[in-house]
Amino acid sequence: MSYSVKYEDIGLKDFKEVWDYQTKIFNRMVEEKKSAFQSSEKVSLVSPGTLIFVEHPHVYTLGKNGSENNLLLNYIQLQAKNASFYRIDRGGDITYHGPGQIVGYPIFDIEAIGTNLKGYIHGLEEAVIRTLAFFGIKGERLEGATGVWLDSSMREKSRKICAIGVRASRYISMHGFAFNVNTQLEYFNYINPCGFTDRGVTSLEKELGKKQDMEEIKKYLRKSLAEVFDLQFIN
Repeated sequence: MSYSVKYEDIGLKDFKEVWDYQTKIFNRMVEEKKSAFQSSEKVSLVSPGTLIFVEHPHVYTLGKNGSENNLLLNYIQLQAKNASFYRIDRGGDITYHGPGQIVGYPIFDIEAIGTNLKGYIHGLEEAVIRTLAFFGIKGERLEGATGVWLDSSMREKSRKICAIGVRASRYISMHGFAFNVNTQLEYFNYINPCGFTDRGVTSLEKELGKKQDMEEIKKYLRKSLAEVFDLQFIN
């Protein structure tokens, strides 16, 4: 059976504002799941999932197990770059979010879509890989790392096009992925992306040689997510 999901494209929004928003949805779904479990009700009684697409002003976020040494700017330098910094409660190390990047926050019941956390992350990667294929680009996985890469087997050429970091409780997910479309890649020069010091980053714009239509990319990305997770958008 398809998993029902509400889709929200909220444009350009401050990171903390959206973090608070998705946390509110996440906490509500976790509490519903607890109540359903305690009363022996079926998990299908939990609210539909929510998929948020957003762009953020320049911001660096560090996962709970990441190292602040991977941020190469001090507070004054961050201000000079009009960037902010947050340590947050997802997995993964440091990454950058900014204009021209599609940040996806799926707040899903992973159990209801019939997988586990590892399978869910694999599915997010698969959706981005399928989206890239629409544009003739071969996305790949890199063993020992999450996300989607190009030329992953060649260390000197490998470059990341999508970062992934999630949190889950009671099989409810939050946080998600950051897909570089028209991203200002120079902002990655001020971090060791995802903790790597020897691999690069890229964007769809860089790979294809021209700016991309963000709305078109979102359409393909939604289609791929729906196929991978058997989603039914209800709005």
